[in-house]
Amino acid sequence: MPANIAEGCGRESNIEYLRFLSIARGSLAETEYFLHLANRLEYLSESDNTQLTAMVNQTFATLGGLIKSVKMSIPKKDNTH
Repeated sequence: MPANIAEGCGRESNIEYLRFLSIARGSLAETEYFLHLANRLEYLSESDNTQLTAMVNQTFATLGGLIKSVKMSIPKKDNTH
């Protein structure tokens, strides 16, 4: 996920950056799933699961804020004509 963000940041436009942020969000969703699976298979203690789930949720919030900020920086097309 961090590699997707870094790669997107190096692109030439915010539209491309946004695409890579979206890919990063998908990777984070995969991480969330694997965390859930690891917990279900009892590979994690409840305290580890709780801590990691909180970290995933915080990352979703932070990434969501970044996505919102980048979206706001992209000029809207004028469709009034």
